[in-house]
Amino acid sequence: QVQLEESGGGLVQPGGSLRLSCVASERIFRVFAMAWYRQAPGKERELVADISAHGNTNYGDSAKGRFTISRDNAKNTVYLQMNSLKPEDTAVYLCNADGWYENSAYFPGETWGQGTQVTVSS
Repeated sequence: QVQLEESGGGLVQPGGSLRLSCVASERIFRVFAMAWYRQAPGKERELVADISAHGNTNYGDSAKGRFTISRDNAKNTVYLQMNSLKPEDTAVYLCNADGWYENSAYFPGETWGQGTQVTVSS
C-alpha cells in the first residue's frame, strides 16, 4: 500500500509563502492522480488542488491565483507552492493519492498522509 509523508508546514506571516511536499513510497507514483486537501478546526475537509498523472491541474476557489500544485515523478513527490497566504489558510494540509476523476471533478483515493500544519498569523 502506498504511504505518503507530508512536510513543509509551519508558521508564516500573512502575505508569506510556504512550499509543501508529499513523498509517496510507491514507485508507480507516476500513474497516480494526486491532491492536496486541507481541514481547519470545525470545518469540513476541503479540496485545495489536484493534479492528474498527465500533469493537468485543478484548484479550489480558495487556491486559485495563489497556490500551485506540481509533481516530480522522478522523486515520487507532489508539491504545493502557497503564496500570498492569509490567516484563513490556516489548516492541516493533507496529501491524497490515487484518486479518480468524474466529470473533471477529483474524488479522493483511500490513501492519505498524516498531514502538516500550516498556521498563518502575525
